[in-house]
Amino acid sequence: MPASCDALEPPGVSVHAVDLEVTTRGRGFVELSDELAAAVRDSGVVTGLCALAIAHTSASLVVCENADGEVLRDLERFMSRLVVDGDALFRHDVEGPDDMPAHVRSVLTLTDITLPVRDGRLVLGTWQGVFLWEHRARAHRRRLTVTVLGEP
Repeated sequence: MPASCDALEPPGVSVHAVDLEVTTRGRGFVELSDELAAAVRDSGVVTGLCALAIAHTSASLVVCENADGEVLRDLERFMSRLVVDGDALFRHDVEGPDDMPAHVRSVLTLTDITLPVRDGRLVLGTWQGVFLWEHRARAHRRRLTVTVLGEP
């Protein structure tokens, strides 16, 4: 469940922060577009920015096509070829053979995204969605912060 914590607001600017907790099923994608749209709607911001950050080093955030699931599967196949679990190159394997590869994947992608808000709505293209990309093989609970700021 989202927990809201509104910050001190400069005159004429609204700031709204929401913490999200997302449970993943292991390596793969979880779409966050609906949660972000709700945060923007609840913020009352008409024109501004929506910033999303994930507080983890083995998961990331991406803006990607949300119409064809094969795109996400292709991205996972590509990343699996680029960064191989259990590669002898990696010494950091305290949590298993996917440990260091998950960190590398996170560094190659993003841990924060900022998107425009216009007319009280998140600005995304027709086929775009915002996703959490879990890089670990096992399920995890991931903590994210959504901050919406701008003119009410």
